[in-house]
Amino acid sequence: MVSVTRAVFGDLPLGAGTVEKFQLQSDLLRVDIISWGCTITALEVKDRQGRSSDVVLGFAELEGYLQKQPYFGAVVGRVANRIAKGTFMLDGKEYKLAVNNGPNSLHGGLRGFDKVLWTPRVLSNGVQFSRVSPDGEEGYPGELKVWVTYTLDGGELTVNYRAQASQTTPVNLTNHSYFNLAGQGSPNIYDHEVTIEADAFLPVDETLIPTGEVAPVQGTAFDLRKPVELGKHLQEFHINGFDHNFCLMRSKEKHFCARVHHAGSGRVLEVYTTQPGVQFYTGNSLDGSLKGKSGAVYPKHSGFCLETQNWPDAVNQPHFPPVLLRPGEEYDHTTWFKFSVA
Repeated sequence: MVSVTRAVFGDLPLGAGTVEKFQLQSDLLRVDIISWGCTITALEVKDRQGRSSDVVLGFAELEGYLQKQPYFGAVVGRVANRIAKGTFMLDGKEYKLAVNNGPNSLHGGLRGFDKVLWTPRVLSNGVQFSRVSPDGEEGYPGELKVWVTYTLDGGELTVNYRAQASQTTPVNLTNHSYFNLAGQGSPNIYDHEVTIEADAFLPVDETLIPTGEVAPVQGTAFDLRKPVELGKHLQEFHINGFDHNFCLMRSKEKHFCARVHHAGSGRVLEVYTTQPGVQFYTGNSLDGSLKGKSGAVYPKHSGFCLETQNWPDAVNQPHFPPVLLRPGEEYDHTTWFKFSVA
């Protein structure tokens, strides 16, 4: 059984609307999601002793989400990840987007899907959010109708993304939750054991745009096909962290993506998806300046993201999986986050 309750989370400034919080609860998980950016604000999971901890980074109040912050828990779009130089060609026309990450456009621009109020609909086992992204929003062509549905079943949180376009447009939607399986507010994720089911990854240039090469992980720091303990692995390979796309099966069927195990608590997160890629990000830009829930601060490497998605800059790289959605088609992708203890 799953219960769903709704409450007011806060009011947007200047009478711009009321943000609601939806709490999904099963016997194993409790998830809080707000209508601002379809954001997961809390996710409580039991450890092997049966003690619950909140395993996502974020804020207790709406004000936290309205400040400049690194997309904690939010749905990002219209196009997640980076588009080189904030520009792309489509049907002979050049489109220019806001440049908001070095020389590139990141996560939909200045006011992406994470910074808007969505319309909620309560379901028996979850909540569905919808919105219409107008033609030209953040420079993207065509109107886009979008539905994001969160459902809970035991220890599994499912996120489904659907979209329909009035004009051909790139679409790439993901959730940007930062996890720490020791409990949010724990100082780092070095004791997490990570597995990613990918034979290849995308090397990037100094602005984090893929070079175009699809490189085998074999013999590199990116070979995570067998579990590695993150802290030791980063030391061994002398890397600052991960912020890279790992190439998964290019099948629209549900496939295994990643597994993270925290030995101390016994918590395990397994991720399955229909997407062809996952951006594994280890919170390299977190710097301890943001004050989170329960007085937590979030220093570098205090959370990780597994952003299931299409490959970065796919709109400019024809050999990457197709990212364009055409009128009459439906974008439909699902990611499953399965929590357990081991």
